[in-house]
Amino acid sequence: MSHTLDWKARVYLFEEEGTTKARAVIDTGTTVLTGHGTARRNPVDADVPEIGDELAAGRAVLDLGRQLLDIAERDVRGTGATPPDPRPPVGWPV
Repeated sequence: MSHTLDWKARVYLFEEEGTTKARAVIDTGTTVLTGHGTARRNPVDADVPEIGDELAAGRAVLDLGRQLLDIAERDVRGTGATPPDPRPPVGWPV
């Protein structure tokens, strides 16, 4: 059984006074999810807007990914199937 889906995804970036905010939106056709991310430039660092864009967008997409995984895990549990393995940690070690 094969099928093809076309999900639409967009990333919106907003920058103001050393802070970049991103909003990532995915439309599955039945659900619209939104992820958010922020990056703040340290005042002593060089002003390189692309870095703020990459950090904020990456964080927004990670947020969106976590939401999708949460939904999938809830759906798997709803079927009575064995829950997936725990997610590997994401980000810097603490």
